[in-house]
Amino acid sequence: MVDDFRGRGGSPWGSPPGGGGNGSGRGPTPPDIDEIIKNIQKTINRFLPGRGAKRGTPLIAGLIILLVIWFASGLYRVLPDEQGVVLRFGKFVSTTQPGLNYHFPYPIERALTPKVTKVNRMDVGFRSVSDSGFSTGGVADVPEESLMLTGDENIVNIDFSVFWVIKDAGKFLFKIQDPQGTVKAAAETAMREVIAKSAIQPILTEGRANIEIETQEIIQSILDEYNSGIQITQVQTQKADPPDQVIDAFRDVQAARADMERSKNEAEAYANDVIPRARGEAAKILQAAEAYKKEVVAKAEGEASRFLAIYSEYAKAKEVTKKRMHLETMERVLADINKIIIDKNAGSGVVPYLPLKGLNTGTN
Repeated sequence: MVDDFRGRGGSPWGSPPGGGGNGSGRGPTPPDIDEIIKNIQKTINRFLPGRGAKRGTPLIAGLIILLVIWFASGLYRVLPDEQGVVLRFGKFVSTTQPGLNYHFPYPIERALTPKVTKVNRMDVGFRSVSDSGFSTGGVADVPEESLMLTGDENIVNIDFSVFWVIKDAGKFLFKIQDPQGTVKAAAETAMREVIAKSAIQPILTEGRANIEIETQEIIQSILDEYNSGIQITQVQTQKADPPDQVIDAFRDVQAARADMERSKNEAEAYANDVIPRARGEAAKILQAAEAYKKEVVAKAEGEASRFLAIYSEYAKAKEVTKKRMHLETMERVLADINKIIIDKNAGSGVVPYLPLKGLNTGTN
């Protein structure tokens, strides 16, 4: 019997029913079957003395060996990218982590090991075009999925992809019947909800990132309500355009809007150049006026102080002050005039036609 097991599979452990699907070919080192058989036979011989017992010993030993092999078939290994799911009579019992694990042998329990790190992709609004099973790199639009109504009553043609992984293998296998269909339905529902609250302009331009984040949150909340055991890792927008029937007109509108934005930016740049200069000129004029005001006021205050000082001296000595003021005034008046001073006692001794002006300048 031992030779028969080795001849068929090279290991008496075989592949655990439902639990050895990792395909690695590596497992725990099996015990020495010959040694086990000898130990079992020795034990049995102790309790079954006599010739009749010797004739039944091989049968009992064979049954014990089969029992040991059956118990050993409950060993199974979960790879790092897998999660073990234990079923007891077909009912989900528990999940196990990567490593060597054990469950009651088949048919009592069996184990499934789905890969939980594999990133799955679901496309909504488009499908990859394939020819004879080979992808040609093209895509086919699915209007019933991609056409959506926006919050400002426009229609947008949006294609997007949803990436997801298995978070809880037990829930994934037994809580939802069609994981792919469930993810697709939840994704389409969430995207339509977000688009219905958004205007078309942000959808086509800078608002895509916010739409992707909000859609991912809504999809995850829906799947969590279903206990799907699925984790959404990313929502990626592939295309967001107006419907094909109006895309040319819409592009003209976009071009006109771009021209408007450019003109607006140029006007703002001109305003940013002119307004600061005008404000600078205004500040300069105000400062000049303030300086002139201070100059005039200071000059007036100085003249007033001078007048008060002169009046004070005049009140003390009127004649002296009058004479001094007369002399200062004459000094200012006659400062730039050519003049000749003649003693009044000279009488008629001055020749009338004497060129006094020439004498004063030193010329004839």
